[in-house]
Amino acid sequence: MTDSTPHSEIPTPTPRFPHLKADFTASLVVFLVALPLCVGVAVASGVPAELGLITGIVGGLVTGFMRGSSLQVSGPAAGLTVLVFEAVREFGLPALGVIVLATGVLQIAMGALKVGRYFRAISVSVVEGMLAGIGLVLIAGQMYSVVDAKAPESGLGKMAGLPAALFEALGSTRALVSLALGAGTIAVLVLWKHMPRRVRVVPGPLAAVGLAMLAAFVFDAPVAMVEVNGLLGSIQPPPLDAFGSLGIGVLGTIIAFTLIASAESLFSAAAVDRMHDGPRTEYDKELLAQGAGNAVCGVLGALPMTAVIVRSSANVQAGAKTKASRIIHGVWLLLFAALLPALLAYIPIPALAGVLVHAGAKLVPARALVGLWREHRGEALILVVTAVSIVAISMFEGVLIGLALAIVKTAWDASHVKLEVADKGAGPIQAHLTGNATFLKLPKILDSLEALPQTHPVELNLTGVHHLDHACRTALENWAERHSTAETEPVKVTTAA
Repeated sequence: MTDSTPHSEIPTPTPRFPHLKADFTASLVVFLVALPLCVGVAVASGVPAELGLITGIVGGLVTGFMRGSSLQVSGPAAGLTVLVFEAVREFGLPALGVIVLATGVLQIAMGALKVGRYFRAISVSVVEGMLAGIGLVLIAGQMYSVVDAKAPESGLGKMAGLPAALFEALGSTRALVSLALGAGTIAVLVLWKHMPRRVRVVPGPLAAVGLAMLAAFVFDAPVAMVEVNGLLGSIQPPPLDAFGSLGIGVLGTIIAFTLIASAESLFSAAAVDRMHDGPRTEYDKELLAQGAGNAVCGVLGALPMTAVIVRSSANVQAGAKTKASRIIHGVWLLLFAALLPALLAYIPIPALAGVLVHAGAKLVPARALVGLWREHRGEALILVVTAVSIVAISMFEGVLIGLALAIVKTAWDASHVKLEVADKGAGPIQAHLTGNATFLKLPKILDSLEALPQTHPVELNLTGVHHLDHACRTALENWAERHSTAETEPVKVTTAA
């Protein structure tokens, strides 16, 4: 018996993993981008280089498995470098695990309470100002590593002392060699996008660090290298006494970690969504995924993680289709950390510093600030004040100042009020108040009302007022009483029914 079904009608079996090839290729690209950044962020944070790899591994194998944003990649981020460095300096390396663990627990709680979607309500100017402030401090701090010098502790100290450090480097051969490697790394990163497409198959950060390693080896350069402790030797779960030894002062650091890591991850998710046509981000689930990853990192004593736009954009541009690419990238990081950790000892510190200087420069939205100043000067002011506050004071206080300024601006913008006065000569003066009458616009309202002639009766019409707060209501009542004493007829106030 023969099969009468035409050959063209036989259904083609669907592959079990239709996107495996694309995801596998993308995972290699993301791994090559992530490797120097994981190490560089760890060194800049003042912790063993392997801890950056551990966070990258957790970002791939833990957060990568979870739902949320399918294509964005998590790991140690340059945006938290300054905060981690300050936390380690103030509380010690053992306390870092406690802080990161607490951050993860808070993120899980916020995700479970469906707070993630509300992070989209945070002023973009505050977030960009936060990243700009981080970028400025990161650039200033890493420039000291470029010239083989010790950086001051405060943000202002880093800025103020940088010219002297660069001048002193001119008199030291070791510092000049270090500066040459760091500057060369930055130059490669800046110029890499202009290289032929075949060359650009190798990610810029890997190429820049690889060329620096080659130059340091060939010329036997007298520069500082990454210290290697071994993967297992670097894992330092927080001891039990660390949970009780930290005082109330650590709460501000935990809140800062939580807010900044969450905001950066969710804003990165929004940016990644604009790069592809796949499933959109589920913000609350993404916050749960970030919290789970940070909780694991805290237990291992590693760096905190966020979603990283550099790796995520590389993942999308490399053709990734599913979350498998970020999971496999975590496998590559694990294999490297387990089998080839000795290679880290050949990475020059100034090369990693150059990578982070370049990353910090990308956090400063100089070009966008010019356009923002032309169209929305209030938002530009919030961005600048937030960035300057972070540099001058600290990360946490700077973000709070930016948020407070954004709230005040929003309240001011919402207080649109207009007072129209019509004096027809005969009869009372007609004063018509419209809009939102709040305490912010009270001086303007009272100045206009008190300028009215005291010898004429006034009819104050409030039917066009959408909102009248207690301060305005009390002030208008007091004005009406004062004005009535100067004439025979009291002020007539008309309000909405």
